[in-house]
Amino acid sequence: MSGSKLLALVLIVAGVLGLAYGGFTYTEDTHRAKVGPIELSVSDQKTVNVPIWAGVGAILAGVVLLVVRGKN
Repeated sequence: MSGSKLLALVLIVAGVLGLAYGGFTYTEDTHRAKVGPIELSVSDQKTVNVPIWAGVGAILAGVVLLVVRGKN
C-alpha cells in the first residue's frame, strides 16, 4: 500500500470519527505539590470539539486523494 493511499484512509477514518464523536476529552495535570510523604495533585479535564466542517473536509480530502492517486 502506497503512502498516499494510507494517508487517504487515515483522513477518511479521522473524519468519520470526528463526525461520530464530535470531539474528545483529555486530562491535564495542572498543579502538583509534595510535602513530605503527602502528595497533592489537581487534574483538569478538558474537551476539544471537532467542528463538523473539519470532519467533512477530512473525508473529502481523503476521497479526493484516493481518486486522484487511483487514476495514476
